Amino acid sequence: MREPRELTTATGTGWLSRIAEMQDRRSYSEQHWEGTFEDYLEIVRKNPKVTRTAYQRVYDMILSHGKTEYLDNKKKLIRYDFFTDPVFGGKDAIYGLDIALMKLVNVFKSAAQQYGTEKRVILLHGPVGSSKSTIARLLKKGLEAYSKTADGALYTFGWDVEREVDAPNGGRVKRRELMPCPMHEEPLHLIPQEWRERVYAELSPPDSGYRIPDTGDLCPACRFIQKELLTEYKGDWQEVMSHVRVRRQILSEKDRVGIGTFQPKDEKNQDSTELTGDINYRKIAEYGSDSDPRAFNFDGEFNIANRGVIEFVEILKLDVAFLYDLLGATQEHKIKPKKFPQTDIDEVIVGHTNEPEYRKLQNNEFMEALRDRTVKIDIPYITRLAEEVKIYERDYNAHKIRGKHIAPHTLEMAAMWAVLTRLEEPKKHNLTLLQKLKLYNGKSLPSFTEDNIKELRKEAHREGMEGISPRYVQDKISNALVSDKGEGCVNPFMVLNELEAGLRQHSLISSEDQRKKFRDLLTDVKREYEDTVKNEVQRAISADEDAITKLCANYIDNIKAYTQKEKVRNKYTGQYEEPDERLMRSIEEKIDIAESRKDDFRREIMNYIGALAIEGKTFNYRTNERLHKALELKLFEDQKDSIKLKSLVASVVDRETQEKIDVVKQRLVKNYGYCEICSTDVLNFVASIFARGDAKE
Repeated sequence: MREPRELTTATGTGWLSRIAEMQDRRSYSEQHWEGTFEDYLEIVRKNPKVTRTAYQRVYDMILSHGKTEYLDNKKKLIRYDFFTDPVFGGKDAIYGLDIALMKLVNVFKSAAQQYGTEKRVILLHGPVGSSKSTIARLLKKGLEAYSKTADGALYTFGWDVEREVDAPNGGRVKRRELMPCPMHEEPLHLIPQEWRERVYAELSPPDSGYRIPDTGDLCPACRFIQKELLTEYKGDWQEVMSHVRVRRQILSEKDRVGIGTFQPKDEKNQDSTELTGDINYRKIAEYGSDSDPRAFNFDGEFNIANRGVIEFVEILKLDVAFLYDLLGATQEHKIKPKKFPQTDIDEVIVGHTNEPEYRKLQNNEFMEALRDRTVKIDIPYITRLAEEVKIYERDYNAHKIRGKHIAPHTLEMAAMWAVLTRLEEPKKHNLTLLQKLKLYNGKSLPSFTEDNIKELRKEAHREGMEGISPRYVQDKISNALVSDKGEGCVNPFMVLNELEAGLRQHSLISSEDQRKKFRDLLTDVKREYEDTVKNEVQRAISADEDAITKLCANYIDNIKAYTQKEKVRNKYTGQYEEPDERLMRSIEEKIDIAESRKDDFRREIMNYIGALAIEGKTFNYRTNERLHKALELKLFEDQKDSIKLKSLVASVVDRETQEKIDVVKQRLVKNYGYCEICSTDVLNFVASIFARGDAKE
């Protein structure tokens, strides 16, 4: 047979060897460790945590990635880094659900300490597209990755036994082979129940800080082999253990080891053997009985998920036949394979469902037992704008989107609308829904404190459980990206128009009133976008640092003289004059400082400058956001006539004006992320607003 030719590059370097250099042979060796039962007992003595339960392992896995504590409206919250998906580059990162995830981790913590929640189904409940499946996926792939690390190591075993097989020339011959435990169970199950307490106490003394958990007995297949060998060796347990080969176990969903997923199918095709295994009819003839464990496939989802996690997709759509298996698996940690005794399992059971299915559960008296064995974790939509934006930035960014530029604020406006649809109308009449969104997003509004925000959240019982899904927004952003419109740039209006057009066919909108409400919210978002880009263009026009610095120095000189009842020296004439009240008010009015409050504001600025001087620091207008904004607006007002912004909508623009416009465009590109196309578009848009006389005075 001819040897396969090695694939080489033009320089003659072997591709196979170059790829092989990427392999970590040492890690492979560690992850495929094998040894005797004696070797394993020594491993347990040195590190009893290799015997952890599935819940303990999942909890430790989450903590291994670290956590961050922070305050939100005076409430202490924890952000678990695991849910940012650090191992896989943030592909499944979850944003804005820290409170829900804290509740979930607390369930794992309680279950890890065996306080009762280890006997419950963890039910993730919420509207469609709220990250329920993503959380389950993160737990599964996180546990896979954790099992490959030294901290997440776990072990299983197999039997080195002789087996009769058909010989090539007829007859039967004996052949040695390794029969792995079909449920990859904990090797300590090999120790008889009556000896375990003493053995566990010696392997992990009480002062070691960890108590080895008892997760049950051998599965039927291993129990059968152990009995056969005990008979052969006349009850000598130590001789039987010489046939045991312990190995490191790596969990893998693709290999169906420690990670299971069950999804309900058509009711007529559902079969409970998919969960607990089935008879292998081909082997009945070999072993003579359908109750021989060697003639049974222990490959149901409960079997293969042992030591890890099983996910039930749309769990409440399960047929009643599956319900009994599920109840036993949660409460007793046992399953009942056909024609075999109850079998111990150790796994985290996570299910997820949406609201309509959960309401059915509440109204179904036959499902009372399931309700009693369920811990419900609400997974709502995001209600904080900055977190919602992160979802779309992850999927639509310069690295992923080639050939098209996404204009500034496009994703933000789409996210703003999505969040607005999820918020409940505030009961305070002086607060709009948009203002509520800004408060939730960390913005401050006059006369609203952190206590007010806490009160807003408390009074909105179902906030985040209804509204528009991120998936809908993602679909419409995708539509805008592949559209022929836009000439290489997608702007907010293109996406907002797609969002509005899709409302006509949206399958989850239950009434015409709701559809109208969502359209009205789009109008609010467009109005907010107008204010945002007007402000941005104003800042781009007034971005002359020297001019702002001079204006600021002039203002400070005047308010200093005003507060100290002095006069200001005119730099041109050299004469001392009264402070320029007209200049000061023209700046202060830009940020709505009333005439009655001007003295307080001026003293506030002077006190701030004085405090900086005591610390040896120099005042800079950028450090005071309100003053910075006022100076920019004043400079814009002074310069907008010289730039003749309204002339942009005219058919002819003179050379001097065009040069000034080009400078503004360059500032928009450099400072705000616009491209040549959208900077022109946004200037035209703002110019048309000014042409209509809509500019703010």
